[in-house]
Amino acid sequence: MSATQILIAEGNPHLRSLLSWHLQQAGYRVQQAASIHQTRTLTHEQLPHLVVLDSDLPDGDGIELCRWFYQQRQTLILILSARNGQGDIVAGLQAGADDYLTKPFGMQVFIARIEALLRRLRVTHAPLQLSYGDLCIDLVQRRVRFRDRFIDLTPQEFSLLYVLAQAAGNPLSRAELLRRAWPDAIDNPRTIDTHVLSLRKKFEAHPQQPSLIQTIRNVGYRFNPELLYSEAVQPEPLALSS
Repeated sequence: MSATQILIAEGNPHLRSLLSWHLQQAGYRVQQAASIHQTRTLTHEQLPHLVVLDSDLPDGDGIELCRWFYQQRQTLILILSARNGQGDIVAGLQAGADDYLTKPFGMQVFIARIEALLRRLRVTHAPLQLSYGDLCIDLVQRRVRFRDRFIDLTPQEFSLLYVLAQAAGNPLSRAELLRRAWPDAIDNPRTIDTHVLSLRKKFEAHPQQPSLIQTIRNVGYRFNPELLYSEAVQPEPLALSS
């Protein structure tokens, strides 16, 4: 699980550093945040696989932030809290947390909880298809139907579209897209730009003014699922091949 990204959102700087050090020693990639604002900023750039979330952050209630994460449906959540009442634990789990660990706790217990949560990523079965409105990505036959037409994609275009769509509206950096969508290690992020342009020509009515695959300045690209559910979108003639 060396590629697993964990975000620690903890108000106590000493505990935050300690947790980060132990997770890094266990082989995980770790980011740190000291507030709700900083947590949102970091997750806007890249959504982690798991968030270790303090229930009492300096600028707000971590439980409310947990609800926001749960709505994204893309990350696991472990709440850390000094609130150890049964009602507090139930409230945290009902807010969308996958686990709840009360302070103080032993580091071995903490690492064991992390590993138990991340096992879910290893056993979760991928869906057979992704669907957003008029777009259907068939993962078995590796083909795409858009507005009742099958779109001719290269294998690499298919992989890139799938990774973008799987992020469900969250922006992904070029580096992250290379890591997820390319079978071999490639260190040229401009490769992404070339393939995104190709996808836009096949899906966008106006490729020079894209609305489905959006450029996020200083970040990368974002798939825009809201567009596919908008009644204002009217079918346009599409290019079915390169």
